[in-house]
Amino acid sequence: QVQLVESGGGLVQAGGSLRLSCVASGRTFSTNAMAWFRQAPGKEREFVAAIMWSGSITDYADSVKGRFTISRDNAKNTVYVQLNSLKPEDTAVYYCAAARFLSRDVVAYRYWGQGTQVTVSS
Repeated sequence: QVQLVESGGGLVQAGGSLRLSCVASGRTFSTNAMAWFRQAPGKEREFVAAIMWSGSITDYADSVKGRFTISRDNAKNTVYVQLNSLKPEDTAVYYCAAARFLSRDVVAYRYWGQGTQVTVSS
């Protein structure tokens, strides 16, 4: 099992920034990719960004490319996503997830955190 704990969410004005963190514990060696997804009220969970533990491969949804940056600290078993130039439409619960392979597909990720709320006011 892999346990994921997110933190860093909050309320911010449009144009502001937040940094979300996800600490992984347990059998982390069984996963190679970490990702962030988000889910707004009444909408499906959607891919935000992903990164491989072992390399510098990253992937971003078009809606966040150039504004969000995903990174990792292997020594701390932690993945971050820096959220810049936030917009009201970025308001959602943000989830951290882990999988064996990097993917944009929700079903590819076996392990999930509890989520952290990000609210962007206009």
